[in-house]
Amino acid sequence: MKYDRIEEAVFLDRPNRFIAMIRLNGCDSEIPCHVKNTGRCRELLIPGAKIYVQHLDRPGRKTKYDLIAVEKGERLINMDSQAPNEAAFEWICGGGLFPEPVKVKRESSFGNSRFDLYAESAKRRAFLEVKGVTLEEDGIARFPDAPTVRGVKHVEELVRAREEGYDAYLLFIIQMTEIRYLEPNDKTHPAFGEALRYAKQMGVQLIARECEVRPDSLQITGEVPIHL
Repeated sequence: MKYDRIEEAVFLDRPNRFIAMIRLNGCDSEIPCHVKNTGRCRELLIPGAKIYVQHLDRPGRKTKYDLIAVEKGERLINMDSQAPNEAAFEWICGGGLFPEPVKVKRESSFGNSRFDLYAESAKRRAFLEVKGVTLEEDGIARFPDAPTVRGVKHVEELVRAREEGYDAYLLFIIQMTEIRYLEPNDKTHPAFGEALRYAKQMGVQLIARECEVRPDSLQITGEVPIHL
């Protein structure tokens, strides 16, 4: 997926989970910027960090910028929580996951949940839930970065979909590159890890993919091992 009107900036502060105070490259004044990721991201949003923002000066908006990516050392990490779904949709439609052509639908309901994607062909009917991953330490990616009751519910619903004859996939989109492996963040939310291990036993397909990240793009690339 591609962005336009990307500008460099410096992160200053995050007064709440929706707003960051930033300084655009070459400017002295502080301006508000919309944070498109409600996770904690404490290891990313450090005062002085170089960030990349998208200029979206549209009527009705409270801010003129969206926070897209941040530099963590030499690693560039995409922070847009909407980007993994879009990248996954493009990847699956382009033949990245299934060998045969599939029709892909966004936001498809099953039971008490709404999954991110539904793919159908003459050979399969599959529900897919997409999880963006931004938490990394020493080349190890972990999910979630905060407790997620909603995430556990999605995993449980994928198990039910599998029991009713659907293919079920949990797709982790790691919003960075050079990742050794992904693992559930049991320290932060042990219930998610337990649900994930049970889902694998019940036939839910767990897939992790890293991404090539640039200030103005996010593209799914290589597969990453999952350690449970």
